[in-house]
Amino acid sequence: MKKLLLFSLICIVSYSYGQQYSQKWSNINYAGNNKEYHLLDIYLPKVVKESYPVVVYIYGSAWYSNNLKGADMNTVGKALLDAGYAVATPNHRSSSDTLFPGQIHDIKAAVRFLRGNAEKYKLDTSFIGISGSSSGGHLAALTGTSCFVDSFTAEPVTMSIEGNLGNFTSYSSHVDAVCDWFGPTDMLVIDSCRGSSFGTPGQTPEEVLIGEKKAEHTAKFILVNPITYVDPKDPPFLIFHGDADVVVPYCESELLNNALKAAGVQSEYIQVAGGQHYTNTHTETNIKKMVDFFNQQSGNNSTSAIQLTNASYNSITLVVAENELKINNPENIKIVACNIIDVQGKETKVEPLLNSGVDISMLKKGVYIANIELLNNTVISRKFSK
Repeated sequence: MKKLLLFSLICIVSYSYGQQYSQKWSNINYAGNNKEYHLLDIYLPKVVKESYPVVVYIYGSAWYSNNLKGADMNTVGKALLDAGYAVATPNHRSSSDTLFPGQIHDIKAAVRFLRGNAEKYKLDTSFIGISGSSSGGHLAALTGTSCFVDSFTAEPVTMSIEGNLGNFTSYSSHVDAVCDWFGPTDMLVIDSCRGSSFGTPGQTPEEVLIGEKKAEHTAKFILVNPITYVDPKDPPFLIFHGDADVVVPYCESELLNNALKAAGVQSEYIQVAGGQHYTNTHTETNIKKMVDFFNQQSGNNSTSAIQLTNASYNSITLVVAENELKINNPENIKIVACNIIDVQGKETKVEPLLNSGVDISMLKKGVYIANIELLNNTVISRKFSK
């Protein structure tokens, strides 16, 4: 009963919404098993196109639920569909199904699944955004800050963050933009921020997620924190939090925003006056800001890419740093793809690291041409040596 009460306080679920989509695939298993907690729904907008940029949305439940993938589709989901995004809504394992990091393994597996099945589901995976609310915001933020992190150590604990769930482990789980709605980001300070524990001390939602008490296993709580993994390669963030939220205190979002900015990552924090946990925070105005943010990052419905000048193109330069080809991109122009050609004409396709660089560890020493494709289909060429 206590868990049910807590659950009702944290999660506002909406299943009854009018059909806002042209096509829907329900109950796709992204992990290659028969588990309900590994099911995914994909919605396509009413506007008909060959493919659609994607936003993954993760429900909130204090990590207690494993089957709420329809949550917030009449608000956040509807707005994204109306704006022309495919929306993917995965289930994930609850804290009673498995301890952390099982939940982040699930979300990363879902992202890899989308990339591996892009053609089948009409997805343009050159842009995958991610969003979530409450514990879903935590998982969305963690997916963003742990891009390209396979495992991480907080002495004396080493933890796998990427995982190897599903049949698409050769695909990347990175995302291109994150919208975090009032998610916890630093479990070690959340109680002091709030002034008290949410739930029974020793059995708070985050302690149930880890399976340990904070005072006894600090390292594990460091590893569950999105803020732990912040580095300059993280995607842009938009963060919402109400200043009247008594479930997750707004200091959690302030801390993440400050850490991202200190690392040089694009981040905007919107503190909502009078906003509570969902109520007065998931507003039409704020949801529109989320859509505008994803539009800006993806180039969706944007003319900025078309209006780029020669000076904009010339501002993109390359620097080789060991096994990484860094792309200096001061105007933050969206980069879709990068192909590298050697002197014999052999082409190697590489995946841009969130517009900041590409892995060139597979290349031998020599001279190469990098053909960089921008969002408006312009291709610029740059010569480099390794």
